[in-house]
Amino acid sequence: MTPAMAEERTVPQSRTEMQLSFAPLVKQVENAVVNVYAERVVERRSLFDGDPFFEEFFGQQMPNRSQKQSSLGSGVIVGAKGIVVTNNHVIEGASDIKVALADGREYESTVVLKDERVDLAVLKIKMEGDFTTLPLGDSDAVEVGDLVLAIGNPFGVGQTVTSGIVSALARNQVRSGDFGFFIQTDAAINPGNSGGALINMNGELIGINTAIFSRGGGSNGVGFAIPANLVKTFIASAEHGSATFDRPFVGATFEAVTSEVAEALGLDRARGALISKVQPGSPAEKAGMKPGQIVTAVNGIPVEHPDALGYRLTTVGIGGTARITVISSGKEQALTLSLDRAPETTPRDERLIEGRNPFSGAVVANLSPRVSEELRMPVGQGTTNGVVVTEVNRGSPAARIGLQPRDIIIELNGTAVTSTETLASLVGEDPSIWRVEIERDGQRIRQFFR
Repeated sequence: MTPAMAEERTVPQSRTEMQLSFAPLVKQVENAVVNVYAERVVERRSLFDGDPFFEEFFGQQMPNRSQKQSSLGSGVIVGAKGIVVTNNHVIEGASDIKVALADGREYESTVVLKDERVDLAVLKIKMEGDFTTLPLGDSDAVEVGDLVLAIGNPFGVGQTVTSGIVSALARNQVRSGDFGFFIQTDAAINPGNSGGALINMNGELIGINTAIFSRGGGSNGVGFAIPANLVKTFIASAEHGSATFDRPFVGATFEAVTSEVAEALGLDRARGALISKVQPGSPAEKAGMKPGQIVTAVNGIPVEHPDALGYRLTTVGIGGTARITVISSGKEQALTLSLDRAPETTPRDERLIEGRNPFSGAVVANLSPRVSEELRMPVGQGTTNGVVVTEVNRGSPAARIGLQPRDIIIELNGTAVTSTETLASLVGEDPSIWRVEIERDGQRIRQFFR
């Protein structure tokens, strides 16, 4: 699918045109933008929590205290039956979520689907009836310089509209570790705008406002929105009843193309995603993708960097196929990549390790591409038999020795750890010294414990 042909744009030609108002457009869409109130219970930990001495002698005499915290954001009604999309960080950890319409009516709501990496969440209003919705536009048709409106509830002052233009497209590295592909705008976005609407002049949602770049926490004319085409894919996943938002499994590692690599391969500029590793038996290998190739387009749409590639494949969706354009040895080639979920080739058999051993308090699972994807591990670390740490309980022996999620347990007391069953058997022994070997971020670490 190629981007929709953009309508011809014109600049104001007269004083009359300069005095035109956005008011009719705002009236058309304002009832579809809501306020989202999230309340969460936060446990205030005692200063002595986790201290073995105080736990032994004082027990529960010094309990942790709980307090309620509230957060405020915005959302957009995208389904007439009360389906609302917002940012995940607005409702993360919330036990009670309310949605307030522009006319002041408030409703309880439930979370249908949420995902930290794309920072999106879909809510369902607990009220039967038809709600005003905002149609989703084609974010691929957006151009730099287009007029846009941002609607939300900045600083909790009430629904507010700001105007601006699209400043840039395909921005990545907006937040560390995020799935990165954003629309940049200079329309004022402030705290509380998160989850609100970025709309075009046709009254269509082209993005969900999500972040600002500012040291003081206010708008400095650099705001970012999640493109509507990714929002569409996320909503479709929620409507299909998915418990998680799955990204297509490719089975390859991609790197940014440097100017040196571009020059060596005869590219006119540094662009695309360099394939550095291909997992055996993966969809990437079956499609003919090889290390050293550069992916330059997906379905005819140019790819500027690895994050853009991830975005394009995600919007194609699970079960689809993508036409991948690659350059190798100066020649362009088209490949067909089938997109599916990462497979769980080995049952995960997740277990909590207990008892008197260094791993006590760690939750472990058998490795597979599926588990590796869920933990956001580098490609290749979920291809062989092995055991990975998925969670470490606070204050446990495993936490005290420095065990971390995504650590792969390679060997224990000279025996290879090939499954959670093997590990559970080995920790039942009582040696005088524990010899442990783990892999962390590709590095082998050996430790000894008494």
